[in-house]
Amino acid sequence: MASSWTGERVRLRAIEPDDWTAFARLADDGRRVGRLDLPRSAESYRAWAKEQAVAGCDGDRFRLAVESTAGQELVGTVASHRTGRHSGWFEFDVAIGAEHRRRGYAAEALTLLLRFMFEERRYHKCVAVIHARNEASLALTRRLGFTEEGRLREHVFFAGRHHDLVVMGLLADEFARRHTMSGP
Repeated sequence: MASSWTGERVRLRAIEPDDWTAFARLADDGRRVGRLDLPRSAESYRAWAKEQAVAGCDGDRFRLAVESTAGQELVGTVASHRTGRHSGWFEFDVAIGAEHRRRGYAAEALTLLLRFMFEERRYHKCVAVIHARNEASLALTRRLGFTEEGRLREHVFFAGRHHDLVVMGLLADEFARRHTMSGP
């Protein structure tokens, strides 16, 4: 492994202004389970990518581009988007473009993020809140060692009805038992 931010399949890197086109494609590929977003202009994606490129970390909340090591192509994004620093927990999100799924990119990107947050930032727990019908994300978190901790019944509304959210959790020591320091 070349660095803490590089695995076999992916490299996590800062978002660059020129990434806006890839992020616009990601938004249009229908990946969001349970949310219909309004259409955005190309200029809004340009402005967002430019803002992300110069943004610092807000505590331990940040977003990184996920780039394939083979083709050096932006395939998605991974983020630590909510943190409870005092209690030692954080939440993540990961999104991989439809044409890049099922190649291990999400698992490796998330493993790199988890390693950083647990081993470098000393967080104790990672929490994921996932739509109950998002079977791929539930399977991914279970493969990485997350445990279902609860269910928020009929908590979100989309597509004309209410849906459940599943709360998944992973403790730092559980992660350490499954994943060595040397690789994802």
